[in-house]
Amino acid sequence: SVAGVLVCLLEYPRSKRKKGSTMERCGQKYMTAVVKVFGPLTRNYYIRAVLHAALAVPAGFLLSTILGTVCLAIASGIYLLAAVRGEEWRPIEQKPRERPHMGDTIKQPPSNPPPRPPAEARKKQPAEVGG
Repeated sequence: SVAGVLVCLLEYPRSKRKKGSTMERCGQKYMTAVVKVFGPLTRNYYIRAVLHAALAVPAGFLLSTILGTVCLAIASGIYLLAAVRGEEWRPIEQKPRERPHMGDTIKQPPSNPPPRPPAEARKKQPAEVGG
């Protein structure tokens, strides 16, 4: 049961993706602080692969825990593959959101009151008036 708690503590916080955005899990920021305390022991995927493999060995001796053993062995393999590819666990830091300035978002206020004619009709009006 201690091994299960250790695996849950280690696996709950999501890592930040290299590209795109990552959604944080509910309450992840508290767990991220715990994982960050251990530094390279928890960030390095080689260490995680060895840890999962070591936890799988004792569970393999009982028939009732064989499914957990298989899951830990698969997780160990996945972590080993990720480590070979150069990946590591990185915390998700919240960036302060920048509020858009109103002057930047509105380029040119509309000249005609609503309802406005379609864009094609507006382009043709000056030519018709001039003729």
